[in-house]
Amino acid sequence: MTVNANDPQTLVVIAVLVLAVIAAIFLFTRERRKARSRHLQERFGPEYGRVMKTVGDQQKAESELRAREERVERLKLVPLPAAEATRFAAEWQVIQSRFVDNPTGVVGEADRLVRDLMLKRGYPMGDFERRAADISVHHPLVVQNYRAAQAIAVRDLRGEASTEELRKAVVHYRALFDELLEVGGSRKPGPRVVTERNAEVVQP
Repeated sequence: MTVNANDPQTLVVIAVLVLAVIAAIFLFTRERRKARSRHLQERFGPEYGRVMKTVGDQQKAESELRAREERVERLKLVPLPAAEATRFAAEWQVIQSRFVDNPTGVVGEADRLVRDLMLKRGYPMGDFERRAADISVHHPLVVQNYRAAQAIAVRDLRGEASTEELRKAVVHYRALFDELLEVGGSRKPGPRVVTERNAEVVQP
């Protein structure tokens, strides 16, 4: 059977088929984009909204989050040996016990211990924003604690942070510290996200 390309009816059929293929490709691409967006929203939680607000464009924000995923997947992140985890936990208790006598110093020590723990786990030590971005891939809830602690630490360097703010900074650092303290490849249940309403008290 021969097809007459000049036959109007044939041209209509071809046009309909082409439009159907284009529509199918469009729907497939749209659903795939939606699935990627859902994945990123579920993985990054509040961090997804923060990046969206910062970048101001969904496509650019999602591109940034996918780049984070790819970058962190290339890192060789390792859990801590039990002895190392015990040592880090003991160091945290020492730092926390010093808060009443030296709240400013404790905030700096807490930041230092968190960075040491990140290094031990395999995170690179870039600038703060890069560290926070890397953490957000596997720890999207507590990264906001890290950002809050860092903001207070910066205020403290300018002599503008109150003792209560320094206490909150230590609580925020602890939330991240507890989340990063993985032993033997098995994560402990993550701590609550620390907020103004549910922040635990740092005991001297």
